[in-house]
Amino acid sequence: MKSKVIKKVAAVSLSALMICSLSACGGSGKKEVEKTEVDVNYADIKVGEDYTDIEADLKFLTHKTDMVDTKFQEYIEEFQKLYPNVNIEYEGITDYANDITTRLTTGDWGDICMVPVTVDKDELSNYFTSFGNQGDLAKVYENDMLNSYAYDKEVYGIPSMANVQGIVYNKAVFAKAGITELPKTPDEFIEALKQIKEKTDAIPLYTNFSAGWTMTAWDAYIDGGATGDANFVNTGLTKGANPFSDRKDGTGPYAVYSTLYNAVKEGLTEEDPTTTDWEGSKGMLNRGEIGCMALGSWAVTQVQAAGDNADDIGYMTFPITVDGKQYAAAGPDYCYGINCNSSEDEQVAAMCYIKWLAEKSGFAQSEGGLSIVIGDEYPEALAALDGVELVVNQPAEPGEENLFQDINNDSELGINVSGAIPTQIVEETTSGTMTLEDMVNEWNEKWTAAQEANGVTAE
Repeated sequence: MKSKVIKKVAAVSLSALMICSLSACGGSGKKEVEKTEVDVNYADIKVGEDYTDIEADLKFLTHKTDMVDTKFQEYIEEFQKLYPNVNIEYEGITDYANDITTRLTTGDWGDICMVPVTVDKDELSNYFTSFGNQGDLAKVYENDMLNSYAYDKEVYGIPSMANVQGIVYNKAVFAKAGITELPKTPDEFIEALKQIKEKTDAIPLYTNFSAGWTMTAWDAYIDGGATGDANFVNTGLTKGANPFSDRKDGTGPYAVYSTLYNAVKEGLTEEDPTTTDWEGSKGMLNRGEIGCMALGSWAVTQVQAAGDNADDIGYMTFPITVDGKQYAAAGPDYCYGINCNSSEDEQVAAMCYIKWLAEKSGFAQSEGGLSIVIGDEYPEALAALDGVELVVNQPAEPGEENLFQDINNDSELGINVSGAIPTQIVEETTSGTMTLEDMVNEWNEKWTAAQEANGVTAE
C-alpha cells in the first residue's frame, strides 16, 4: 500500500475547527483546583519499558459509546499486559459535544477525555496537561495533525487518528446502476445518483438528517477538499468576501452545498428525512439499500461490519475537481487530553496509555482512519484515495487563533459544529420555502455581519 502523503499540502479538518470558547459557554464556572505539574516528556516515553510499575486508576470520557463495553475492554486488557497496575474505566457520553463542555467547567471529568472543540487555544493549559513541545512530537507524529490543540509551541491534544472527508458508497449498487467511473464533479455525482434511482431500488443518497451531527459532514468538504487551498479557512472564509457565493467553476463552499440542495430537490435522498436512522443506515448501506452517504473515513469500517457485504463498501473523495486535480480534506479526529489537575501518577499513566493507543494499538487502522505516526501506510479501506492529494489544516496567524471561531459563533452558521447550513438546506428544500440563492444570500449576510463585528474587512 502507498505511504501517506500528509505533508504535501495543508486545510481544515473535521475536528480542527472550533466555534465558541469555554469562557463564552460558561467557562468562568470552572472548578478551581490546583494544577499538578509533571516533569515527564511524553515524546521520550518508551511504551512497555518505562513506568511499567506505576499504579493508577484512570477514568476516560469518550464519545464512542458503542465501544465502551467491547473494543475498549480489549484495549485495556492488552495494555495491562504491559502496565498491570493501571486500571482504566471508560465512560461513554451520548451527547458528547455538549456534556463534555459542562463537565470541563465543573472539573468533574476524570483523567482523560477527547478534547472538545469548544476550548479556545489560549485556554487549553487551564484544563489540559502539555504533551510537550510540538517540534519534539513532530519527530514521531505528522506535524500538521498536531495543530488543532497546539498553543505557544505546546501540544495539549494527541489525535486518536486522522480522518479523510469523502463519500462512503456501495460498489455493487454503483455497478448495477451502470456507473463505471466514480464521479469527479457535482454534476457527475448528481447524474450518478439519478442512475441509481432509475436502475436500482436503493436510496441514492442517504442524509441521516435526523441524527443531527451527521449534517456537519457536509461542512467538512467546503474548504481544502473543495478548493485545494490549505489556507482557505484563514483567508477565503475568515477574511473572504461573500464566501458562500457561486464561484462559477464547480469549486468552493457553493459547489458542496448546492450538491446537497440538488440531491434533495431532485428526489435523490430519503423520502422523509425526519425518519432517518443512523445505526440502521449502516446495515442498509452494507446490504445495498442505500447507494452512498457523506461521512468521514472513520465510517467505512463501521459500515463494513454492519452486514455480510464488507467487500461491497468503498470510499471516494467528494466529487469536486480543481484545475484537473482532486483533493480531500484530511485532519485529526478527536484528540486525547489529560486533566492537568490529576495526580502525577495518574498523568504519567495516562501518557503511557495514550502513547500506546496512538502507536501500538492499531486503533486508527481498525476505525478506518489514518495513523498520525510518520511512515504508517493507508489502511486498505482507503486505498482508492491513491492519487488524491490530502489537504491538512494550516494554523491561523499568531494572534488570530480564535478569529474563525469567533466569526463562526457570531454568524450562528455553526460550520463544522452544528451543521446549521446543511440542516437548513434539507429543511428549506423539502418544504420549498426558500431557494438556494435565497439561502446563500442569507449566509453571506450573516457571515459579513460577523466579520465586521470582529474587526474584519472582507477582501
